[in-house]
Amino acid sequence: MKKSLLFALAVIVFTFSTVIAQEKTVLSAQIYGYQRDMVYFDCLQTPLIAQEFHTNPGEEHIYGFECDNLVCMTINGRTSVLLQPGDSLHVNVNYDGKNVKVEYSGTERAVNNNRLMKSIESLKQSLRYKKQLLGCVALDIKPKTRIDDSRILLEKAKAIIDRSKASVEAKNYVMALIDYDVYMSFMEYPVMYASVRGEEVENQGIGDYWSIMDGYVTRTDTESLLCPEYASFLMRYCFYMNEKAAREEGKEYNMPKMMEDMYKELASFYSGEQRDVLLYTLLRNFIMNGQEVERADILYKEYIEKYNNNKFYRSILDMLLQ
Repeated sequence: MKKSLLFALAVIVFTFSTVIAQEKTVLSAQIYGYQRDMVYFDCLQTPLIAQEFHTNPGEEHIYGFECDNLVCMTINGRTSVLLQPGDSLHVNVNYDGKNVKVEYSGTERAVNNNRLMKSIESLKQSLRYKKQLLGCVALDIKPKTRIDDSRILLEKAKAIIDRSKASVEAKNYVMALIDYDVYMSFMEYPVMYASVRGEEVENQGIGDYWSIMDGYVTRTDTESLLCPEYASFLMRYCFYMNEKAAREEGKEYNMPKMMEDMYKELASFYSGEQRDVLLYTLLRNFIMNGQEVERADILYKEYIEKYNNNKFYRSILDMLLQ
């Protein structure tokens, strides 16, 4: 009887240990043609997930960690990969000057998710879609052209995402990245072009600038809100919509530049998880900038008391404020 009980307990312990092991997320990479001394793995969602290795061409760099949701890791700040809890992904990275060739292997979900990311990057390259808006201004790409190109990108990207075998979570994250590219171009580029090139928004041939975002519904799924680029978009969208409302009332609007003013507008405009993640992001970025950190103390206390629901956000801020 005792032997049977001990055997049963051993099976339970072994099974539990196996489940825990399967939940560990693993990123490995082999790097070729890299000219710096250290290889870096960094997580865009949290500074707590990070690793560095001495560069050794062909050596497999392996990093195992735990995560509760999808994360986006960067390899040397240039190559982005998606990982979900329990994924195992191996990446071969070959540097050839400014060009980087990437190949994936590992668990099926991880490979499918990152092939989707790669497909979107290939689409942007085929469309010659520039990532940086200032670069577009420097090349004198007209606002109407940028907006038309963005609409084409949106349509083609949606088709690729629909056909992809990637997980729903990865599709959400990638769609958030597309929304950032497209709708930041709608809101930001005409104003930027006018500021640098001197051509007023009304004369750019884009139609009514203040109707350009009509019909857009902001994303609320977990993965989109985990996307740093989408958080930046939501902040800009808040200021755009508040300026639009002010104009309709015949009032003057000044976009907030101080952290405290940004916090106030975001807290008033958004609610729920969107507000939680945006106020956290604003405070985290300000604290990590390392200047006048004491200014964040009062807002941090209010954020924790009134708006914070995600304990993970609080743990990161607590760590940064220590």
